[in-house]
Amino acid sequence: MASLRSSLAAIEVMMMIMAAAMAGICSAGDPFVYFDWNVAYMKASPLGVEKQVISINGQFPGPLVNVTTNWNVEVNVLNSLDEPLLITWDGVQQRKNSWQDGVMGTNCPIPVGWNWTYRFQVKDQIGSFFYFPSIGLQRAAGGFGGFTANNRPIISVPFDTPHGDITLFIGDWFNKNHTDLRKELDQGKALGVPDGVLMNGKGPYRYNNTIVPADIVHETINVQPGKTYRFRVHNVGMFTCLNFRVQSHNLLLTETEGSYTVQQNYTNLDIFVGQSYSFLITMDQNASSDYYIVASARFVNGSKWGRVVGVAILHYSNSKGKASGPLPDPPNDVYDKTYSMNQARSIRWNVSASGARPNPQGSFRYGSINVTQVYVLKNQPPMLIDGKRRATLNGISYSSPETPLRLADQYDKKGVYNLNFPTKYDAGSPKIATSIINGTYRGFMEIVFQNNDTRVQSYHLDGYAFFVVYPGAWTAVMVSLDNVGIWNLRSEDLDSWYLGQETYISVVNPESTNKTEQPVPDNALYCGLLKDMQKQQSPHGQGLNSSSTLASRSGMILALMIVAALLMFL
Repeated sequence: MASLRSSLAAIEVMMMIMAAAMAGICSAGDPFVYFDWNVAYMKASPLGVEKQVISINGQFPGPLVNVTTNWNVEVNVLNSLDEPLLITWDGVQQRKNSWQDGVMGTNCPIPVGWNWTYRFQVKDQIGSFFYFPSIGLQRAAGGFGGFTANNRPIISVPFDTPHGDITLFIGDWFNKNHTDLRKELDQGKALGVPDGVLMNGKGPYRYNNTIVPADIVHETINVQPGKTYRFRVHNVGMFTCLNFRVQSHNLLLTETEGSYTVQQNYTNLDIFVGQSYSFLITMDQNASSDYYIVASARFVNGSKWGRVVGVAILHYSNSKGKASGPLPDPPNDVYDKTYSMNQARSIRWNVSASGARPNPQGSFRYGSINVTQVYVLKNQPPMLIDGKRRATLNGISYSSPETPLRLADQYDKKGVYNLNFPTKYDAGSPKIATSIINGTYRGFMEIVFQNNDTRVQSYHLDGYAFFVVYPGAWTAVMVSLDNVGIWNLRSEDLDSWYLGQETYISVVNPESTNKTEQPVPDNALYCGLLKDMQKQQSPHGQGLNSSSTLASRSGMILALMIVAALLMFL
């Protein structure tokens, strides 16, 4: 008996030691989350016409990545498409880590049948974002999903916790496959009018029997009366600005792309391609019937655009009937952008709210910033260059090389690109080139987007923000170049991006240090001039060792070791 008691005491001591050790392990760093994704085609008919869409783990749209500030994210992506694949994390800051950006300038595409694991930290960031496939117009077929970064518990949120959190994807949609859309652009054709608007991958509620075919599956959002919900709305479409509104309900804007905003009510809001907004919507109506949720095309004219409307249903639990009657009216200003411009100007940063860190947002004293570089980026309508229909910035249509720019730098491969992107438009002949911007580390760059096209343009700087530019107007932004790497600057409109309206900003630390940038990943893919460095994979995940599988195996091994150690004392 004494021997048994001593054994049990020893076991208890060992368990206490191991518990303390495990606690130390858990508290030693920020948490890790693991995802395994199979990106594959599936058939769907959101507008009544069957087409090939891109799904993730059989889902269209893809799964939500729901994480918290400073968490480490590992996403193992298996490419089951019939063409190369890259996933980019729009708006999610890759601090010191452009290696994980998921665009052609920094990553070799994942070959057909191969897998690759993205590894990055959601460093000092909160807000609503989305991911999507970044090459070959693939986003026009799907492959997108939500990415939510929550505040850490010690960082307060500037509003009460809502009753529910709802992610809503809106976007124009073509019934043609993305490969057919590519062919049309390659042949010099414009894509024309989209076939409709999807909401969460579904077609419109049949608000009009003439416009909407029968048997279309629509999105329904179920809510409780009197409760407040957070709606995270993302425009994941091709190129159409959409006016978003919820019948009889106010939209209290609270956050956009990682920044809390001054809270103000809107009855409707224009959401441009690539933009993400968070609204608080209170269910304060009498539920005499369901209510329409609408996203309709803006700044367009012509009868064909009448079908470019997405309609979902807001259903109260005590609703007395189906929604009926006309949709709530959009702004009546087809030929006047003033309303939309004033609406955009009304959005203000909430500098008194804390972001990801316990200090107020907006800490720069902008009046005292020393601007080190100025670039005036002028776009024009697509034009013929060397017999091809191309889109340009400052007269240059970007050509993506086979060797990613960042890999070329890492392995000192010369001649892949030029650091000669012009600071302003030169009236000379336009050209196709791999020309990028040479940024000054820790400098401040002023970028002026000048839109000489006839439609609204939306631009994005990876790891930074989105910028909207109205026709015949300009938008000026200030960029702090404190993030070492090579960062994509592009039109978020998929057709303009595909036709070459992009460049990159290279930010190099002149000092010999590895503290300002992550090293090249040990699982890096190699292509182009570096293809001989690539080790072959077994196709379609044969022998696949995903991060989550390895984590599970590690946990099992640890558990077995504990059991074995305990048995030794008995």
